[in-house]
Amino acid sequence: MDVFEKVKEITAEVLRIDPEIIQIESDFRKDFEADSIDLFELVMAMEDAFEMELEDEAVESIQTVQDVVNYVQMKM
Repeated sequence: MDVFEKVKEITAEVLRIDPEIIQIESDFRKDFEADSIDLFELVMAMEDAFEMELEDEAVESIQTVQDVVNYVQMKM
């Protein structure tokens, strides 16, 4: 499974949304109405799934699915 597909799967599970609506350019807050608690849970799930710790600066700058994919790929 590629990084985007894994991020998509985790996002759908954490935010309880249909994975089919998740696009690479989707914005977590604007498109999925995610609040700060949702984003915290999403970060925790990503850290577990990819066995890495997301740096605070990265977490603060993440807005889209693409941002997460780029960060994970950079750290792999």
